[in-house]
Amino acid sequence: MRSILNVIWLIFGGLWLALGYFFAGLLLCIFIVTIPFGIASFRIGVYALWPFGSTIVDKPGTGSGALLGNVLWLILAGWWLALAHVVTAIAMAITIIGIPLAIANLKLIPVSLMPLGKDIVAVP
Repeated sequence: MRSILNVIWLIFGGLWLALGYFFAGLLLCIFIVTIPFGIASFRIGVYALWPFGSTIVDKPGTGSGALLGNVLWLILAGWWLALAHVVTAIAMAITIIGIPLAIANLKLIPVSLMPLGKDIVAVP
C-alpha cells in the first residue's frame, strides 16, 4: 500500500515539492555559512519524494545551535516551503483519493519550518 501511495504522491505533487527543496538547497549552498541548511534541504527533498514508509523523529542532544539555525531557516526558506505544502495539501484534499496525500503534506509542514534537530527514519 505504501508503494502505491508513494507513486501517486510522486505524480500528483511530490516531485514538484522535492524540486522546491532541491532548489532551496542549491540557493543555500551558494554561501559557505548556509551549507548546513542546504544539506538539510536536500535531505528533506529526498523525503518529500517518497514520504510513505518513513517518519520524522527528533535527534537527541540538539541544543541552542539547532534552535538558532531553525530561526534562520525559517527566515530564508522555511515559510516558502511550508506555504507550498499548504497549497498542495488543499489541492490534494479535493478528491477522496487525495485525502491521505493531503494529510502527508500537512505532516511535512513542521519539518519544512524547523528541519534542524530532526532525523528521517524508516518505519518498520
